[in-house]
Amino acid sequence: MLGKLIDKLKTGLTKTREGMVQKIREVIRRRPEIDEETLEEIEEILIEADIGVEPTLRIIDQLRERFETGEPVENPEIQEFLEEEIRKILLPSDTAPSIAITTKPHIILVVGVNGVGKTTTIGKMAHKLSREGKKVLFAAGDTFRAAAIDQLGIWADRTGSDIVQHQPGADAASVAFDAIQAARARDIDVVLIDTAGRLHTKINLMEEVKKIRRVVAKAMPGAPHETLLVLDATTGQNAVIQAKQFHSTVELTGLVLAKLDGTAKGGVVIAIADELDLPVRYVGLGEGVEDLHDFDPENFVRALFD
Repeated sequence: MLGKLIDKLKTGLTKTREGMVQKIREVIRRRPEIDEETLEEIEEILIEADIGVEPTLRIIDQLRERFETGEPVENPEIQEFLEEEIRKILLPSDTAPSIAITTKPHIILVVGVNGVGKTTTIGKMAHKLSREGKKVLFAAGDTFRAAAIDQLGIWADRTGSDIVQHQPGADAASVAFDAIQAARARDIDVVLIDTAGRLHTKINLMEEVKKIRRVVAKAMPGAPHETLLVLDATTGQNAVIQAKQFHSTVELTGLVLAKLDGTAKGGVVIAIADELDLPVRYVGLGEGVEDLHDFDPENFVRALFD
């Protein structure tokens, strides 16, 4: 199973590996001595991979200290160094291999802007939880889009999950409240609450998410037990900006990075870990229902540099 996951990660990180690791290898092949020009080229590659300015500058400074100017180096040395530095950034974060279901019903609030694959991610989470023997209920809280309610209904049928939904335009917080009451009555293990995904810069919409969170807490003290932000990995640094804004609004407990297989900017995982110290719970590595995977920093680094 682990071998298959590593292979899936390798495949999913192909564009990032080509855009970062292989380019750095080519720089060292052309310029086998560490000098300022070599460092500048490596710096540019890391920033283009969306690792982030601050962690990139730290890595370059460490490179400068590790290898004396003009000293000949080989690709394996640089690769081992980069693996070590990226591992240092990823491992200190409180990354859980999976969500721990500690309460029944366990309430998970899922937020994110339109177009990131939020509703699909919720469906894949339900599939994953169902495979683990959990009984799941959806709260169709994106009441602004009838299509989102319909899509969640399809996922409910597909995964054998329950669903609570109101008419389009209904109060989203009321949907969440009713879903928690239904979960208690139906002996549900996990409630997944979908939310509207309007632009995170719209104050009124962020206030709506805060309202849902307040109502959920009143309906069940201690809830939501997880507040997950779904991010589109292809947006690079914009994903970091979204994470910061949502975190300041609703106190995120973790992240889901979707579409990691479709981007050369997979370094954003490193940028997020460095700036926010929020765990990446899951990564999306394809369109299939089985393509949502627990994020493991060690496996990520191995797959990136393999």
